[in-house]
Amino acid sequence: QVHLIESGGGLVQPGGSLRLSCAASGHIDINHDWLTGWFRQTPGKEREFIGMIKWSTPGTYYEESKKDRFAISRDNAQNIVYLQINALKPKDTAVYYCATGRASFTINQAEGYEYWGQGTQVTVSS
Repeated sequence: QVHLIESGGGLVQPGGSLRLSCAASGHIDINHDWLTGWFRQTPGKEREFIGMIKWSTPGTYYEESKKDRFAISRDNAQNIVYLQINALKPKDTAVYYCATGRASFTINQAEGYEYWGQGTQVTVSS
């Protein structure tokens, strides 16, 4: 099993920045192209894909509208994946989740991931 814990969320004013962390533990099979994705969700809405990063080789993929303000990076030695968010807007308010699993054909959808964290709340308000 793999366990994921998100952290770094909080209350920020519009225009601010946050760096979220996703700490992983357990067995991650980096030799079979495991990856980690970031999603966000508001109450009553579908889970929205942000982007993903591979564990073993360079490579990131972002939802098109997220490329200008979101950046994903990783520290394999510590099993941590980061999500940097700049120029935060009120519409960015959501619970942010990380998820991981073997590479699939649906990396931009929740069904493409096996393991999920509990999420971290990001609230953007003045």
